[in-house]
Amino acid sequence: MATAGKVIKCKAAVAWEPNKPLVIEEIEVAPPKANEVRIKIVATALCHSDLHYLVEFTPKENFPIVLGHEAAGIVESVGPGVTEFQIGDKVIPLFLSQCRECRFCKSPKSNHCENSAPPVPIKAEPDSRFTCKGKNLLQFVGTGTFSEYTVMNQIAVAKIDPAAPLDKVCLLSCGICTGYGAAVNTAKVEPGSTCAVFGLGAVGLAAVMGCFAAGAKRIIAVDINPEKFEKAKVFGATDFINPKDHDKPIHEVLIEMTDGGVDYSFECAGNVGVMRSALESCVKGWGVSVIVGVTSMQDIAARPIQLIAGRTWKGSLFGGFKSKDGVPQMVKAFMDKKVKLDEFITHNMTLDQVNDAIELMKQSKCIRTVMRVSPQ
Repeated sequence: MATAGKVIKCKAAVAWEPNKPLVIEEIEVAPPKANEVRIKIVATALCHSDLHYLVEFTPKENFPIVLGHEAAGIVESVGPGVTEFQIGDKVIPLFLSQCRECRFCKSPKSNHCENSAPPVPIKAEPDSRFTCKGKNLLQFVGTGTFSEYTVMNQIAVAKIDPAAPLDKVCLLSCGICTGYGAAVNTAKVEPGSTCAVFGLGAVGLAAVMGCFAAGAKRIIAVDINPEKFEKAKVFGATDFINPKDHDKPIHEVLIEMTDGGVDYSFECAGNVGVMRSALESCVKGWGVSVIVGVTSMQDIAARPIQLIAGRTWKGSLFGGFKSKDGVPQMVKAFMDKKVKLDEFITHNMTLDQVNDAIELMKQSKCIRTVMRVSPQ
């Protein structure tokens, strides 16, 4: 491409300070260095982690930043040493890398990678790939996809089927893999089991979909918004419980419904109180509760007897998928109609409307909003 090796001036949504509207700015995106790939972002979605960082995580030294990490695009240029990617490849940027060389990548027991970008960037490096008005910009979780172009290390990029629709499969770079994989990879839900999913945002609905795919016979969806049950049924939920409809703790309701508790529970809301409820809703002896929702603001607590009685409390990052391997597999599953994506998308917008998308998420009026960034 004519832009290869040159600084690109493009449009991006910049968060200059916490809890303030994003500003559409012209930024400069540097060319890729060794082992890096520059990507033209075609579509990006708003994930709750972006909102959490903007609204709840407030140290001003962590700004200015370009948020966004749930995206898909096309390789514009590659740096020295890159052999896996070529100009024009369809790709998905990954907040969780897979270097294939570290202790974690070599272990089948984990999908972590020692060389992933830190979840909370502390400062923009002197050679930041993003600059605006003379200032270096952070890239959220190493991605920064609320921009027409971004630069990623090749270990954090997955090549996908060239026929895949980028405005759909962008969801697989975070939320859908996170929820779906929590059920099939982390919990390893068994056929005929009973599951409870707490929180019916995109991640929770994906967990419902994962439980259904794994053969669960009963999937109880738990949320305080009754409007979400119809959507949950689309993904396989069999029951719906609104905690506001009961005068007893929700875990007691679930225990009564299931003759002692569910086999598997999933906390997908990022609420430490709900995490405890999800654990306590599991059957003693073998119940497994998986923490999927993200929060960094509070500690969790539980009575030791809940674990001594035989329950297992687990965490799940990106649904247990090794990213460069798992994302192309999930894209194929979507293309083969084994995984739903369209049903998660409630709004389509452009990057210029990013603040409208944020308001929709704040008011719980969307599942996923996909923003078109560049023409495909």
